[in-house]
Amino acid sequence: MNLNPADFPDQPDRLVSARELFGIDSALQVPAFSQRSAHVPEVDTAYRFNPEVTRALLAGFARNRRVLLQGLHGTGKSSHVEQVAARLNWPCVRVNLDGHVSRLDLVGRDAVVLREGRQVTEFQEGIVPWALRRPVALVFDEYDAGRPDVMFVIQRLLEREGRFTLLDRNVVLEPHPGFRLFATANTVGLGNLNGLYHGAQRLNHAQIDRWNIVAALNYLPADEEAAIVTARVPALADEAGQALVQRMVALAALTRKGFEAGDLSTLMSPRTVITWAENLELFDDVGLALRLSFVNKCDAAEQPLVAEYFQRCFDAELQGVSRSSTLVT
Repeated sequence: MNLNPADFPDQPDRLVSARELFGIDSALQVPAFSQRSAHVPEVDTAYRFNPEVTRALLAGFARNRRVLLQGLHGTGKSSHVEQVAARLNWPCVRVNLDGHVSRLDLVGRDAVVLREGRQVTEFQEGIVPWALRRPVALVFDEYDAGRPDVMFVIQRLLEREGRFTLLDRNVVLEPHPGFRLFATANTVGLGNLNGLYHGAQRLNHAQIDRWNIVAALNYLPADEEAAIVTARVPALADEAGQALVQRMVALAALTRKGFEAGDLSTLMSPRTVITWAENLELFDDVGLALRLSFVNKCDAAEQPLVAEYFQRCFDAELQGVSRSSTLVT
């Protein structure tokens, strides 16, 4: 990844109040940049911040703490980091640690390139040394899905002032003072205990222990979740639309309780509710939109339970799905 160093500011040049900028009960003063630059995320005015998680992330930016953010899918973990960075004008780069990301992708590799019409071999640095040289918040998404050889590359970065050795180049990199490291994960390093996150790995306890702060992001209260949905789908912002969204959020809450009780093998995340609302605009049928957004993802044996939830919330039958004769709680 090649960018002109001038695309990045050298250092944060101002302090902002966490209380004034994010409305949280904290006296923390956080470094920030006056100007937007390359890789600063766009501000999402509809995003709702979790106060505890926001304080944890701001501590990461202000005090160079390594912050791991854990929670169920669809809670907005990665977006939370991005939106904090967006308001600080802090460049932010996300890397998804899927099973195809290798050690060479992170560190770098020799590559054959053309120079003055001749093929030469030169070292192409990976995302880790690239980010270490710059004031960048590096975010490892799906942290608990990374391959073991990849995770050991990351382990040295978890030292707050950890230098990074490029063995291929015999170079030891000093982290830029503005470099920050975050990660998001569905589990907390114990693997796929509930069967919901296939591919999640058990993580080395020595590595988990190196994270300075581990924060948990849960689903928002119903009113805040409904506010996000209506912000995403303005057509539902009138009185009738808001009442409809409240019912949709209530149904989503029932699926989450059903999942906790073991009655459902999947659940509706806030992302799914937003998709349901967007599909409602397309199909103008709340039941059909639900089936296309969520029900068809469920096991056939569990669909009658979702139809039962729909009947409770909307006082109507969910067409296309037969309800079980026995009320399931």
